[in-house]
Amino acid sequence: MQGIYQAICSHGNILKYSILKHVRVVAPVARPLIFSRAETVAATKLEEHGFESTTIADVLNAKGKGADGSWLWCSTEDTVYDAVKSMTQNNVGALVVLSPGADKAIAGIITERDYLRKIIVQGRSSKTTKVGDIMTEENKLITVTPDTKALKAMQLMTDNRIRHIPVINENGMLGMVSIGDVVRAVVTEHREELNRLNAYIQGGY
Repeated sequence: MQGIYQAICSHGNILKYSILKHVRVVAPVARPLIFSRAETVAATKLEEHGFESTTIADVLNAKGKGADGSWLWCSTEDTVYDAVKSMTQNNVGALVVLSPGADKAIAGIITERDYLRKIIVQGRSSKTTKVGDIMTEENKLITVTPDTKALKAMQLMTDNRIRHIPVINENGMLGMVSIGDVVRAVVTEHREELNRLNAYIQGGY
């Protein structure tokens, strides 16, 4: 996972500095002076658009309503068996865990990794063990907001060796994104940025 993050960052930096150097230094010298002002304005707009501007809100929107996992959750009192069954049926790798009661506050998260490490490896029964006994508790939970940049979320997930991260705001849980969701978003953004820069160099701006 660390390798993926470093490769994408490296690719983004090379793309950013090499092409912006071309459009800001080479282009004005190579072209007539009459175009220098227009080129400067275009280059400014290009920089204002920025790199790594995709946010987690964009990632959730791209997944579509219902596909973000915001409606998938389990309770601390559910059995691990039921939680894993829900993950399998819905093709997800993690569930947000809510406290029992009317407020349904976020209590933590349970993942496939928790199941493997704390149930299978330790020889425990998933049908008698409660989710609350093996989940990652809320005080250790790493979360992001809709405004968090996708690249920042990728860094958080890489640094903490996690593959799923809940998205929350002041009103509560909004959804869940995986490392795959974030990597796809960042790669797509870099591809689109390359297309914009190529269009500028070729006179498309």
